[in-house]
Amino acid sequence: MVNLFDALPEVFRQVRYDGSRIPDGTHDLSAGANCQRYAYAVLSHFGVNVPPFRSSELWADHQSSAVVTRFEPLDLLLFSRDGAAYGAHVAVYVGEGQALHLAKSVGTPAIWSLHRFPELPAYQLLLGGKRARRD
Repeated sequence: MVNLFDALPEVFRQVRYDGSRIPDGTHDLSAGANCQRYAYAVLSHFGVNVPPFRSSELWADHQSSAVVTRFEPLDLLLFSRDGAAYGAHVAVYVGEGQALHLAKSVGTPAIWSLHRFPELPAYQLLLGGKRARRD
């Protein structure tokens, strides 16, 4: 299996975390991104588009995405401190129990095992996965 991160252009590897760079429908990463903007840009690169949802909107959405319990590459994963979707961290599942994400604690994109996320209080609960509907 090809690692999705390795298949991304270099610009996706050098993105700096910027919490103010929320999703806006574009996938410009040149000035940084928050976790959602980064995740949506990754999906868009592979031809999968998601509206510029914040995490709680993504979790509540049923038109553009569906909840999944068996993850596949390019599924979106939401992690939370307290089980709430509001303010949840969004990552992209890349397969083999790993997810690609952009987090303030790291500063640049990283691939973590799903077992590592709960080690940080902000990501201790996996709310679940969402699969973007492909037209």
